Amino acid sequence: MRGGQADIAGRTAIVTGATRGIGRGIAETLGAAGAKVVITSENAEDVDAVVIELRSAGVDVHGHACDVTDLTGLQTLVDSTLRAFGAIDILICNAGITGEAGSWALDDFDRVMATNLRSMVALTNLALPHIALRTCGSVILMSSISALRGNNGINAYALAKAGVAQLARNLAVQWGPKGVRVNAVAPGLIRTPLSAQLMSDEAFMSRRLEMTPLRRVGEVDDVAELCLFLASHQSSFITGQHIAVDGGTSITDGS
Repeated sequence: MRGGQADIAGRTAIVTGATRGIGRGIAETLGAAGAKVVITSENAEDVDAVVIELRSAGVDVHGHACDVTDLTGLQTLVDSTLRAFGAIDILICNAGITGEAGSWALDDFDRVMATNLRSMVALTNLALPHIALRTCGSVILMSSISALRGNNGINAYALAKAGVAQLARNLAVQWGPKGVRVNAVAPGLIRTPLSAQLMSDEAFMSRRLEMTPLRRVGEVDDVAELCLFLASHQSSFITGQHIAVDGGTSITDGS
């Protein structure tokens, strides 16, 4: 039998968008399990602050500020990780933006696609050759349940996240023979600063919880623990999947 999830101890993980919300929760969870964690965000001050906090909690952490839409910046992120820890075992592409509500304006569309999808293509291109040099490498791409159904609010975002799911499948096929697994995680409504405005809307929350079988919103730990599982040997026969973490919202018809 395999050991527990702490089998990621000593392995190196990059987490993008790691200074707040889901990304930070993932970084904290992987670090608590013994991984060496590289956190990145475009705000250098935020990165430095989180590095100090994680280091004080005993995490072996390295920070590198990076705009994920900047190809040169992504290359320096990979190079910085290799200098700091000598290898890359786990990549979690979490950075993303929602864009303008209800908009199909092409400038907004381009910005959302560049951040939420193109950046993942670029970073996986750079990191996967290094991950393939390791054993049991794992890549996790952050999608959304908006990729699973139509909506009238976050149009470009939903389209980008559907592309993320397909990217995970394509990369899983391409890199599986080299021992790398690639999966996408699709959160539903998770309690983060980003969702605070929605969660303060009583009418919205009443409708949302009524169509969620578990009758609650998700917590950051719900997503982070799944990412820990997918990063570990416990999930060694799982690849190319798009896994919803949504309390069942996406499987109901609202009745």
